[in-house]
Amino acid sequence: MRRIIAATAALALTAVLSGAAVVADDPTDPVRAGEYWLDQYGIREAWNTTRGAGVRIAVIDTGIGRNPVEFAGVVDGTDVSGLGSPDGRSPVGGGNGNHGSWVSSLAAARGTTPGRGMIGVAPEAELMSISIDIEGTVVPVKDQIVQAIHWAVDHGAGVINMSLTTNTLEWDPSWDEAFSYAFAHDVVIVVAAGNRGSGTTRVGAPATIPGVLTVGGVDPDGVASVGASTQGITIGVSAPSERLIGVSADGTLVQWNGTSGAAPIVAGIAALVRSAHPDLDANNVLNRIIRTAKPAPGAGSGQDLLYGYGLVDAAGAVNAQVSAVTANPMGDLAEWIRLYRRADTVPVPQPSSAPVEIEALPPADAVTEAGSPLLPSADTLRFGTLPLTAATVAAIMVMLGLTAAARRIRLARESRTPSSPST
Repeated sequence: MRRIIAATAALALTAVLSGAAVVADDPTDPVRAGEYWLDQYGIREAWNTTRGAGVRIAVIDTGIGRNPVEFAGVVDGTDVSGLGSPDGRSPVGGGNGNHGSWVSSLAAARGTTPGRGMIGVAPEAELMSISIDIEGTVVPVKDQIVQAIHWAVDHGAGVINMSLTTNTLEWDPSWDEAFSYAFAHDVVIVVAAGNRGSGTTRVGAPATIPGVLTVGGVDPDGVASVGASTQGITIGVSAPSERLIGVSADGTLVQWNGTSGAAPIVAGIAALVRSAHPDLDANNVLNRIIRTAKPAPGAGSGQDLLYGYGLVDAAGAVNAQVSAVTANPMGDLAEWIRLYRRADTVPVPQPSSAPVEIEALPPADAVTEAGSPLLPSADTLRFGTLPLTAATVAAIMVMLGLTAAARRIRLARESRTPSSPST
């Protein structure tokens, strides 16, 4: 299902190309000046083509604050945690309640006044706030994720951002269906790789799920972040994760670190691509992002453990010529499920020959209880004691016979011997 309002995107693109200029940044504004990633990662250049109009980014996080003007692009939301408000705008998660607002400001904040204030990568994209509680205080986290993904897909998300991790490679089997549902409905899912500084030494679910775009983090010089990123074979691309700016739920600006911020930068770029190319499916949106990424210094060829395919390039993803693909370049979840969930093979194999009839085996001998090795058994009496006794008696009889015969012979000899003459 197409999740881009093609007509709106086309109008936005026409407006840009026809000269309906976007207000330039105010050079005296320290907030815009602090957003170094806008120039370093080709975002401002991509804005010459699109600013994300017509695309909805669903942020599955702690909720997006209501009051900050930067979040004027929030159009819908819900709470699946059991703790927040129905529209998903009340922060949940205790001390981390501002997290969802920080994430959203990087993806699609709209600034405060023309040319000033925090601006996101896709400032004309729409935001959807889906609040969850990663602690699972009321509703188990696994169930929250399933509900959140279904709600996002059913309410028109073209991109889903998940700046969260379970710190485990495996995921609940119920996620198989939820993520498959999103992929089947042509939705791009962007997730954070996790941070070594917070104890994550390797990527964990959902970053390990085939088909999602996992984002690693780099410092302002484009070098893999030691504390604000992790490593793993599922990382697709890298983006800034240090010295980031975020708008809190109450409007306060903060500087923060983590791949939780790198992911929405890439989610915003995905929105730019979807807006500029409404005919592309999710697989080709992902393919454009990873194929146009710039090589990272010192990274190996192919999909590097620290950088993935390289440093994301918004201008390249939006404007470059990239060959089309027919499959998700980040993996096939359906195939993974077939192999590792041991799903039934379709079609079911049929036997190649008729079964062979085999005669029944004779009944087994009755089991006898084991006796003492010092007492005779039926077998020892039959095959040992009785034959030995018979042989012994026969031997004795033979010996007696021989003795009697020898005595008769001796007596016979003595009777034939002449007696001595008497005197």
